[in-house]
Amino acid sequence: MTLLDVDGLSVRRADDHELLRDLSFTLAPGERLGLIGESGSGKSLTALAVLGLLPAGLTAHGSVLLSGTQVVGAADRRLDRIRGRAVSAVFQEPLTALDPLMRIGRQIAGPIRRRRGLRGAALRAAVLTALDEVRLPERVASAYPHEISGGQRQRAAIAMALACEPDLLIADEPTTALDVTVQAEVLRLLDGLVAGKGMALLFIGHDLAVVTGVTDRLVVLKDGSAVESGRTEDIVREPRHAYTRSLVDSAWEFEAELDRMAP
Repeated sequence: MTLLDVDGLSVRRADDHELLRDLSFTLAPGERLGLIGESGSGKSLTALAVLGLLPAGLTAHGSVLLSGTQVVGAADRRLDRIRGRAVSAVFQEPLTALDPLMRIGRQIAGPIRRRRGLRGAALRAAVLTALDEVRLPERVASAYPHEISGGQRQRAAIAMALACEPDLLIADEPTTALDVTVQAEVLRLLDGLVAGKGMALLFIGHDLAVVTGVTDRLVVLKDGSAVESGRTEDIVREPRHAYTRSLVDSAWEFEAELDRMAP
């Protein structure tokens, strides 16, 4: 069974310039796939196309089947039926992803109320459970985004994304804006929650060490095209494309430098 089937996906600007070219991959329930590449490689465009959230002036071509629903060219009303249930997303910068004028608890309550139909005490209990799952104290429910730390904001964003227990979680560079220590904590949390809930994961990033730590398969993107794909361990051990080799070599050099700096 295939949960996500991307076939010949391209993303074009109004002048017909292709930003993403002929991308194909599949994702089964519970599977973890990483999209890796440098800035401008098409990683985030892929995520937005899968969600049906491309910005104005960009159009998707090809096929994106998510839980049997064709995303490319679908009306927002049809896509709203699968967002939350079939797929949710965590983005790079929670301060911009969260509503600055709404308390955290209310923001988490929104998708729960909409998808699970809870009200009153049951809804409040579900919000507190969602906060507890991401190791946030109850007081965060009454806080505004600017009143909590970056790591806490990202945990809140994760709680929102997972509250409806979607089949697929898209994590688009979810730790890039965090410092190294907090980044590791959030990655461990995300890894455990996805595994515990049996979700599929599409993890997007530019840091090979981060992406390989949470994925089973990789698609390597460069300049809008996939240059290599396969099992994570195979690509790391024996990269075939020159660009992939450069990513692997850089990761090993960085690891060696950290070892030299260690006391």
